[in-house]
Amino acid sequence: MSTTPPQPSLFGGDAPVPQPDAASSPAAKPAPAKPEPVKAAQPVATPGAKPSAMTAEGYGAEAIEVLEGLEPVRKRPGMYIGGTDEKAMHHLFAEVLDNAMDEAVAGHAKAIWVELDAEGYLSVRDDGRGIPVDLHPKYPGKSALEVVMTVLHSGGKFSGKAYETSGGLHGVGVSVVNALSERLEVTVWRDGFEWQQVFSRGLSQGPIQQIAPSKKRGTRERFKPDEEIFGVGAHFKPARLYRMAKAKAYLFRGVQIHWKCDPSQITDHTPPEDRFYFPNGLADYLAERVQETETVTDIFSGRVERQGEAGAVEWAVTWSGAGFGEFDGFTQSYCNTIPTPDGGTHEAGLRAALTRSLKAYADMTGDKRGGIITAEDVVAQAGVVISVFIKNPEFQGQTKDRLSSSEAQRLVEKALADPFDHWLISSPKQADRLLQFVVERAEDRLKKRKDKEVQRASATRKLRLPGKLADCARQDATGTELFIVEGDSAGGSAKQARNRNTQAILPLRGKILNIASATADKAKSNQELSDLGLALGVQPGARFKEDDLRYERVVIMTDADVDGAHIASLLITYFYRTMPSMIRNGHLYLAMPPLYRISHGTKIIYAKDDAHRLEILEKEFKGKKPEIGRFKGLGEMMPAQLKETTMDPKTRTLARVTLPENESDIEDLVETLMGRKPELRFKYIQQNAEFVGDDLDV
Repeated sequence: MSTTPPQPSLFGGDAPVPQPDAASSPAAKPAPAKPEPVKAAQPVATPGAKPSAMTAEGYGAEAIEVLEGLEPVRKRPGMYIGGTDEKAMHHLFAEVLDNAMDEAVAGHAKAIWVELDAEGYLSVRDDGRGIPVDLHPKYPGKSALEVVMTVLHSGGKFSGKAYETSGGLHGVGVSVVNALSERLEVTVWRDGFEWQQVFSRGLSQGPIQQIAPSKKRGTRERFKPDEEIFGVGAHFKPARLYRMAKAKAYLFRGVQIHWKCDPSQITDHTPPEDRFYFPNGLADYLAERVQETETVTDIFSGRVERQGEAGAVEWAVTWSGAGFGEFDGFTQSYCNTIPTPDGGTHEAGLRAALTRSLKAYADMTGDKRGGIITAEDVVAQAGVVISVFIKNPEFQGQTKDRLSSSEAQRLVEKALADPFDHWLISSPKQADRLLQFVVERAEDRLKKRKDKEVQRASATRKLRLPGKLADCARQDATGTELFIVEGDSAGGSAKQARNRNTQAILPLRGKILNIASATADKAKSNQELSDLGLALGVQPGARFKEDDLRYERVVIMTDADVDGAHIASLLITYFYRTMPSMIRNGHLYLAMPPLYRISHGTKIIYAKDDAHRLEILEKEFKGKKPEIGRFKGLGEMMPAQLKETTMDPKTRTLARVTLPENESDIEDLVETLMGRKPELRFKYIQQNAEFVGDDLDV
């Protein structure tokens, strides 16, 4: 399953949550064999004629916009930092702090200073080498500093000569910060002098200035987020900055991070000054994280330094002794000090190494129950922190949420294998307790699976939803999916396109009840919601139990238009209000069906939206006259097309719906957008209409 880069979302998820639309449910649409081709008009050029101002269709050369410098960043900030919400704004701090950490990891800096002043400006300073200030050979008249700050894909991390391992690899980080800052001041101490240059919204406010002689060294960047991008009143949250800075200090045990914040900015218990220095690295972090939790073993931690050119790994692991289900295990992973909240190959390597060693220990001690252990049993109630340093890592998305480098898995497996084997053998009492603990988890898992198979078979007999739920054949919920689709037409195509073994289809009749504005009695008596709950095998509200879910994934699959977006938003609101833990635990997804089918000869490519269509036409069909078909709904897609583009795990794109880190504001937002007071929606639209853009499909 592939994922798309994070975009701004109503619920802070990994994909755009569609905006509500007041239109009523559309009538059922016919399903032709294939979409009607739409051919773009081709103007005929007359030799010697002057180009017209605009074509008859209102689309000529003047309509083609060319973005230069940092304009693309300001035009589409979501492509670079994942949105314009609070999380995205604080990503600016992460980009600048990553650069300072790269200097420390490379051995050129020992300390970093982070300060939030009374005016809302955030500054990050290091005592590293300082950004070069001499003239750049490829940009006459511009210093290397100005090039780094104003040119995308510029930096010292591409060749590997300046940095062996680094977090910033695309060369867009600090220039993106510059583009999205109202004002940014860079001070460099280098070559015996202090240098300074000032920028505003990505543009230089003058050449670099040599201020005065100085024996200091390093770089300081002081900046303030642009309210034109992030909204009026947008400002950094001290508590969030404090946590981010502290987490970085754990990741590199040789660096000190000094924190300072003007008291006028603090509204909670965040200290105005602090110093972060953790000589034991991740072991210190995990010890603090689980200090109130009963553990089965001591913390298993270690660090394997660079193995030739492979890289370095640091880890810390322990297991909770709390009652099963009372403690949620967690895994926090990093690559080159960059957080990877969606995991990746380094986490896979750790799970494989721990599982293999524990099963080998069971075999060595004659405990035959070790054969039932899986990686999920090993990490289900474990607290895990792992950090890797590798050259040229590959991530999914600019915000680097998931590591995809295959060498990271091999590196971690090799690094942990021997140390964990030795730890188990040298601490037999702890090893026996851990083995017994994990085996109990495995036995409990198998028992629940068996019980669920019985419940599933029973529930299937009791559902009796002929013509609505097309259930899958697999009895175990593992690997199964329920696709919630709009209408019988889309349901018919989906039933033919599905994998009958693992994919179930539940068609809905138009738009479901808006749970945010309905009374409890009305919601309880609604037939569509009742059918949905029966199909899922769960009850809403306080009676919801995740173990009762009959499917591992619930996928909302609606048309790629405004009505489909509204239905998706209603469904997400229903799940958020009645069973939020289903979202928190990663069970809810959005399908991403294409909007266009572009073909020329035997070449066929699908486009997800208008921007993607234009990109494909430019890259794949330049100079050709392809046929462009626009899908009016899922029911118009041939089953084979629907399978290839939207339902087949090998070729589709799914976006997982998640909740933001700070859930305190989410209820207010849901009430504003989906609640009973239209005046709140009207006010929200007035305040945010300017951010919608020019390509809204209404």
